[in-house]
Amino acid sequence: MPKLVENARNNASAYEKRSEYCDRELTKADLEMVTKLDPLHVYPYRFRAAVLMDGHKEKEAIAELSKAIAFKADLHLPHLRAAFYEHVGDATAALRDCRAALSVDPNHQEMLELHSRMNRHEP
Repeated sequence: MPKLVENARNNASAYEKRSEYCDRELTKADLEMVTKLDPLHVYPYRFRAAVLMDGHKEKEAIAELSKAIAFKADLHLPHLRAAFYEHVGDATAALRDCRAALSVDPNHQEMLELHSRMNRHEP
């Protein structure tokens, strides 16, 4: 895997691939390089958000996803952020993401389920 990255300098995909197989510190460095080389590549943002959530840094995780949502219309991103909002008890923000995603795909089953759960908690 190190040879892949050596041979593919300035190739965001090579760094992303290596990040899947190395320790956490090297993974973080590789994903930072992916973002540097291709700032519109979504995977590093999702991965960093997941790591931040694992570390109980919910606000930072939500901010990381928000960066990606700002440039990428991908239903998985607001779904994940809505789930993070659900985790921290912010039903209003979760519902906002649910409604935005459902306006694009009104039949998205997981989002419909999350929306239903959040509706019960809306003030």
